[in-house]
Amino acid sequence: MGTGASRNTDGDGSNGDDGKEGILDHAGGQFYVSLKMVNIKLKGDLIPHVYGSVPLVGSWDSSKALAMGRESASMWELSFVVPPNHETLDFKFLLKPKYGNGPCIVEEGPNRLLTGGALQGDSRSALFRLDSDEVLEYRVFIKADRVSPFDLAASWRAYQENLEPSTVRGIPDVSINSVQQTGAENGSSASLELDIEHYVVPAPSTSANSGLVYAANMTETPRSLSRAGVLSNDDSSGSVSHSGISVDRPAPIKDMEVSVPDPSKVYSSSGMVESKSVGTFSPLQKQDSHRGLFVDRGVGSPRLVKSASASTFNIDLKLDTETKNSMPAAAGAVAAAAVADQMLGPKEHRHLAIVLVGLPARGKTFTAAKLTRYLRWLGHDTKHFNVGKYRRLKHGVNQSADFFRADNPEGMEARNEVAALAMEDMISWMHEGGQVGIFDATNSSRKRRNMLMKMAEGNCKIIFLETICNDRDIIERNIRLKIQQSPDYAEEPDFEAGLQDFKNRLANYEKVYEPVDEGSYIKMIDMVSGHGGQIQVNNISGYLPGRIVFFLVNTHLTPRPILLTRHGESRDNVRGRIGGDTILSDAGEIYAKKLANFVEKRLKSERAASIWTSTLQRTILTASPIAGFPKIQWRALDEINAGVCDGMTYEEIKKNMPEEYEARKKDKLRYRYPRGESYLDVIQRLEPVIIELERQRAPVVVISHQAVLRALYAYFADRPLKEIPHIETPLHTIIEIQMGVTGVQEKRYKLMD
Repeated sequence: MGTGASRNTDGDGSNGDDGKEGILDHAGGQFYVSLKMVNIKLKGDLIPHVYGSVPLVGSWDSSKALAMGRESASMWELSFVVPPNHETLDFKFLLKPKYGNGPCIVEEGPNRLLTGGALQGDSRSALFRLDSDEVLEYRVFIKADRVSPFDLAASWRAYQENLEPSTVRGIPDVSINSVQQTGAENGSSASLELDIEHYVVPAPSTSANSGLVYAANMTETPRSLSRAGVLSNDDSSGSVSHSGISVDRPAPIKDMEVSVPDPSKVYSSSGMVESKSVGTFSPLQKQDSHRGLFVDRGVGSPRLVKSASASTFNIDLKLDTETKNSMPAAAGAVAAAAVADQMLGPKEHRHLAIVLVGLPARGKTFTAAKLTRYLRWLGHDTKHFNVGKYRRLKHGVNQSADFFRADNPEGMEARNEVAALAMEDMISWMHEGGQVGIFDATNSSRKRRNMLMKMAEGNCKIIFLETICNDRDIIERNIRLKIQQSPDYAEEPDFEAGLQDFKNRLANYEKVYEPVDEGSYIKMIDMVSGHGGQIQVNNISGYLPGRIVFFLVNTHLTPRPILLTRHGESRDNVRGRIGGDTILSDAGEIYAKKLANFVEKRLKSERAASIWTSTLQRTILTASPIAGFPKIQWRALDEINAGVCDGMTYEEIKKNMPEEYEARKKDKLRYRYPRGESYLDVIQRLEPVIIELERQRAPVVVISHQAVLRALYAYFADRPLKEIPHIETPLHTIIEIQMGVTGVQEKRYKLMD
């Protein structure tokens, strides 16, 4: 970061500061303000925040309050730099829920005033009165020191070089430029203002921001129940997309136990013989045995079943070639494995139903949504069918816990009816060409599961996916999220009444819950806690089921940001040439410095974060100014291979290779450059990157190329494959993907034009 005293030059050559005195030169320096709050008995998920007047926030809007960071188990801290010529810094503390949109609790008493670096009035503790008339008391420490520009610059350099607190600051998060400066955008040594929101730009309106909608409402619209004017009432919750499990801190990665029950007890149908794998092993460890390949490569043991006759085989194959969308829109090994499964397996196994099983508030809907997104991105036609959505549409949202009692025959009949309707819709969709259906409901009794298996006979293969959680804290937190987010309680104004009703509903399910021990199944046991877990698989075989297991082994819900950005402008960008491996232009070098400032500020407290680049020098050079984080090069992140067109402009391709130009224009998704790649090829080679991004528990900055980032972004935003070649990924823009318990949310920062 610069010290703020340097002059910046606009693109037209004019002086960017208009001759005004820099803020650091006024009155000999700036004020470094440190706010600390201490409370040994912290309350739930309430996070201390600060809000107030310019220059701290600039608004008394509690939604824009600045979160305080945890310095220790009982202390929260926020520090910032303000110009010494501010008249009065007017602020207060408040508590905000970590999850959901619950009300804020503002500290009692008058505003706190800081004038000329001196606190006005008596120092006092911060008192917060909760709804239960309980009072929380935080000890408050406020300190303001005048710091010279030389000390600030020296402190920041020391932190950059040593990544350790300096004697001037005491904590390593100094920000030099606290107000905007004219011309800072285009200056050769420009740095970020204190408020990085200055750079926020709207995301494309076509992006699927699933983090803003309850996950069940993103599922397949019920065909059998749809009628005009009905769905709008059911789908208007506007809640955050999640019914899953909450994890609020990173944890060390432990070995995952993957086990299969005794083969002698395995459910079998039609006398078919399955090969099986048994063992306990890490999700990433290499093994020579077949079971090692099953986990490491995501491919299961093939189902080797002969057709009854050659004529039957030929008929089935003919049907496949005539069925719309019978093949996934994927490439290479993906399509090859799908062909093998279709040719070697019975006809009904060309369609797969993943049937969720589990008690309420165990993360079924979130897991279903995540798996749907992954399979769609791979090119498999996949849809999420949520039975709760059918129930709300047919029977309304105001059903009390009594509706879910096992000894309520009317309720049982109604719930089985909507489950059957959802299953019928899913099977109808499969007959029209759909490949994988995710059937999302509790399905907590053998009777219900037997009904579904009977309906699936001759239509699709069923795999049960059971989610089990034994952590009472996680379950309690999940229940509260459910009350805040589920449409079932959108019309319940009393949170406590809704909470009690849901707990009664949960008790009704617990009384009759029967764990899965029949058929093909995957059990996820305490997988989302962030502390390891266990996966059990039974009677699982085939390419796609194996890939699903591999994905589930590596996924978790630890909140963390993923930052996607293209490299700075390269010399080939300036010349309009595709591919190549040139260095950065002057503008690209400026962006590299701005990106370094952004990353160091945005991830200042995330020392476990990492920087991923391709092996091409324009991404490596863009990442080089970023200090303090490990850098990892991925060949999989290299730009799409343009083959014989590498180094050409599009005009040259149009002139010299008109047929290739027109072929690419007609279908950019499937078009493959001569001796190069297509977008589908890029997606295939990026799958290990996606798996590793899912597995990471710390933030990741990905510096790559346009086609690659389009494909990665499409995964997180759940965009259709056909849209990938047209997704907007401009230069000098950061796309921040926030992953965690509230689904996937997006924010964009444009650092340069």
